[in-house]
Order: sequence, then C-alpha cells, then structure tokens
Amino acid sequence: MWQPNHLERERLEKARELQARGVSLYPPRVTRTHRIAAAVAAFIAQEAQGEDAAPLEVTLTGRIRRVNLKGKLSFMHIEDETGRVQLFLRINDMDEANYALVADKLIEMDDFVQASGTMTRTKTGEISVLVRELVLLSKAISPLPVVKQQVREDGTVVEYGEFSDVETRYRQRYADLAVNHAVREVFRKRALTIKAMRQFLDDEGFLEVETPLLQPIYGGAAARPFITHHNQLKQDLYLRISFELYLKRLLVGGYDAVYEIGRDFRNEGVSIKHNPEFTMLEFYKAYIDYKGVMDLVERMMAFICERVNGTLTIPYGNHTIDLTPSFRRMTMRDAIHEHTGVDYMDYPTAETLYPVVVSTYQAAGVKELPKPSETWGRLVSEHLFTTFVEPRLIQPTYIMDYPRDISPFAKRTSYDELHVERFELYIAGMELGNAFTELNDPLDQQARFEEMSRLYAQNSDEETPLDEDYLRAMRYGMPPNGGFGLGVDRLVMLLTNQRSIRDVLLYPHLRERGAGET
Repeated sequence: MWQPNHLERERLEKARELQARGVSLYPPRVTRTHRIAAAVAAFIAQEAQGEDAAPLEVTLTGRIRRVNLKGKLSFMHIEDETGRVQLFLRINDMDEANYALVADKLIEMDDFVQASGTMTRTKTGEISVLVRELVLLSKAISPLPVVKQQVREDGTVVEYGEFSDVETRYRQRYADLAVNHAVREVFRKRALTIKAMRQFLDDEGFLEVETPLLQPIYGGAAARPFITHHNQLKQDLYLRISFELYLKRLLVGGYDAVYEIGRDFRNEGVSIKHNPEFTMLEFYKAYIDYKGVMDLVERMMAFICERVNGTLTIPYGNHTIDLTPSFRRMTMRDAIHEHTGVDYMDYPTAETLYPVVVSTYQAAGVKELPKPSETWGRLVSEHLFTTFVEPRLIQPTYIMDYPRDISPFAKRTSYDELHVERFELYIAGMELGNAFTELNDPLDQQARFEEMSRLYAQNSDEETPLDEDYLRAMRYGMPPNGGFGLGVDRLVMLLTNQRSIRDVLLYPHLRERGAGET
C-alpha cells in the first residue's frame, strides 16, 4: 500500500490548496492549437516575414520540466513529445490570481499545464510563449526522479542520481521515459523500424496476415512453450513459439508471399539477448530458395537502416557496422574450420565428434563441457559454432548449410545427407535471423518429425511435436518456397546501439521482487 513520503505529502497539501482556490486538479477538457515543435517552426517562419507579420497566438500543452521564479516575472520550460519551449510569465500580462498559482508554487515541476499566449523571443534570444493564461491539466503527486549527467573527458556521458539504477528504470518505464529523452528516442526508432519493415515487404508484394497466438500444437522452432488451459473446451493450449507452420499453410492456400510481425513466447532463459515474450518477423515466399531469401533480406536490412538512421554505417559498441549489400556468405563448416581448425566432417557421428569438441573446449580453457548425450548437430552448431565462431561475426554474415538433425523444416543440400539449405544472419556477434529453403515434401517432413522424436526426449527444448494437420496441408501440395524469421528486438538493439534486449522493450520481463522490496 502506498505511503506518501514528505515530498508527496507537500504536494498533496498543495493539491488541497489548489482546490480551495477553485482550481480543478484534473479538468476533463483540453485546448491545444499546436504541438511544441510545430509552434516553434511556425514562429521561425513568421519571423522570416519581417515586422509586418501578425503575432502568432498559440495554446500549448506539456509537462513542466524547469521553473525559475523571479517575483513578478517567472520562466518555465514545458515539454511534449515533440520538444521543449520556454513559457514567459509576467504578472502584468495575466490575471493576478492565475499568476499567483505559479508564484505560490502551487503549479510546479512535473505538473501538466496548458499555456495560451503569443510566441516571442526574449532578450536572450530564446523562443518563448508570452503567457496570458496558464491552466493546470494534471497535478503530479509524486515528483519525477532527478537524473543528472556528467560529461567525461573522452566525451561519453555518465548518468547518475536517484534514478540511475537500471532495474528500477525498467520497472518504472513510465518515469524512465518521462525523464530520459534518449530512452524515448530508442522507442521512436523502434516504431520506425517496424514501419519501414512493413513498407518494404508491402512494396515487394507480400500480404500481411495474422495467425493464432494460442495453438493446440506448438511448432516451427526448437523451444519450450508456455502452456495454458481453455476452461470451456477443457483443452490445453500453447502460446506460440513461432508463426512458421501456420504461415506456410497459407502458401498451400494460394498466396505467393505472406508475412507476420507479432509476438512469440518461449519458456526459456532470460539474458541480455532473450526475453520470454519477443517480437518476430516471419515471411514466406513461393518459388525462391534460401539464396533468394538472402538477396531479399540484405535489401530489406539496408532499407530499414536507411529509413531509421539515414545511413548504412552505424555504431554498435566499439564497432562500426556496414549494412551495405551484399553480405558475406560462409558455410558453417568453413566458419568452424577457420576459427578452430576442426573439420567436423572428419567426425560424422556424435560418438566420434564428442571427444574432439571436448578437447577443443579444454584447449581454449572453457570449463563447462557439453553433455555426452548431445546429438551430432548440436555438437556442431551449439558448441563448436556458438562458442568459437558466433562472437567473432561482427560485420553482416550469412552462415549457411546447417546440420540436418537440428533443422527439421529445411531441404537437404545437394552435396550430402547431413546438411540442409539453411542460413542464419549474424551481426555484431549475435544472431538476428534464421532462414530455410523450406521442405515441401510431406513424406520427408513426416520422417523428419519422427526422427526428431527419436533424437530428443519428451519435454526437451528441442522436441518438435508431430503436427498432423500441417502434414495434411502439405499433402495437398505446397509450392517450393523460402522462409525467414527475424528477431525484431535484436534488430532494434543494433539500430539503436543498445547492449541489452531490455533496453528496447517498453516492459521487459523482470524477476519478481522479494518481500519488502518496492
């Protein structure tokens, strides 16, 4: 239960005084003629017309972010989503009782107000509103946290103060957004990213669709699902871990190219790159293979980056990433051999490869060894590749041709039975996307399902349940197609230079606080 602190008690007392003076704390209606940026732009345009221009009358709204009281003359800065502007208040220009609300500090920092007056420049040259009337729109009972900044000698900025704790900022994202312009900019760019993604795919002839979040059989990825229950139907359902199988059914139905941008849910670990719910793009296009998907993806990535950042070269940590097509392409076999010296095809079974992986770990000083029960495909991709190669893939790189036993929905390569036509896109040492030349042979697909059930135990993260309805759809005939899944949150991390997925999610999942914590 909320117990007001001394600052909140002071504000509650001011709220009572405002009411005693006949001021509504939360009036039901608002007047606004301009957003702040538009008002400033209109004033600059008016100034260019010279002295003959008519005065610009405005009514602006926003949150008070700064107050400077000087008796019969006061200054405020208010802020809305588009920017900040100064309010210039003089007792001679306002009703005395209205000005007294400011002079008596009843209207103060963090309150929302409506200011009506004339745009002007002060003697110091600052664009301002010479206020005739100030209306309280919303009284802030709790003051926003104070964030201070210190600029180091190298030019980097360090934030400190009562709101410097990162987890508190995640838990109180509303306050974080209110006081941190840079955080608001991240989520503005997130919206631009999704808008550009849609525009690119729409212009390429894709149809945007929606598929079920609640599914009777989960599939399309290797992940543990969340389980829920429908009471009336007396049926367990799963929050989807992928859109894949539902989207490919639509190709059977006659669409050439479909996509969906939406939420997936995976009941697995939380890290700087993982959140239990996350945003994905998946698209599927008939009559192209995984190399056609590569061409499409790198054009899409360049288009999005240009729209969001205005350039194809962007900073990420200590690196400068160049998203100019074409991206580097390497097979998984070549990438692992380049970074470890191991040619895993010399060891074509799990039993022969396992000791090689262990010795490679030990030589590198990696203490946590893989389990002896790991499959050949996981030893290759999850241990040799993820441990020794992935962190070194800084510039955009397609890693091609994955082990078949971890890729149940991809067609085999033409050169052997152990690999499939699959690629993953890596940038800045993290995976952003996954793609296949999609399997469209229903008999092969059924055999893959059955193989996965033998390889991976029930309730393991790699379990892939057999979906009979999906097989039925395939038996009607599915056109050859290529598909791609992109982690939208990770793309936003890249485009906004953020190191943690929590910094690009408005409401990231956090561990429940212990008893007594706030």
